[in-house]
Amino acid sequence: MNNVKRIYVEKKAPYAVKAKELRTEIRNYLGIKNLDSVRILIRYDIENVSGETYQKSLGTVFSEPPLDLLTEETFDAGKKDRVFSVEFLPGQFDQRADSAMQCVKLLGGKEDPVIRSAITYILSGDLTEKEFESIKEYCINPVDSRETDEV
Repeated sequence: MNNVKRIYVEKKAPYAVKAKELRTEIRNYLGIKNLDSVRILIRYDIENVSGETYQKSLGTVFSEPPLDLLTEETFDAGKKDRVFSVEFLPGQFDQRADSAMQCVKLLGGKEDPVIRSAITYILSGDLTEKEFESIKEYCINPVDSRETDEV
């Protein structure tokens, strides 16, 4: 019950409005025209939850099956895609994780889940290292967030 489970939730292509908007912003404001596509995945690390509650929560708390793609532990990315993840700094309130914890508590009753979230960006296109760094600077607000590993 203590092992950490990791899931990734991504909007299906027709509903990936934020990803399309971010691609447009990067191309227009940063002038990076060779960015082909952007994918945004919400990463959840879940612990202290029974297998039964975990399974129930996948399609109710963490995703909406008609709108979202949910993968466990890993995600698909192209070999040339650039990937980075952003999490809140310690001490910053993570509303997404807090809401998920409250909902999982309702499903599980006596369980006391611990949930952390992050946003994973997958960038496709022929990006230089400088362009990739510019995109990261654009996406990460250093006041409340930091880049985190995918490990």
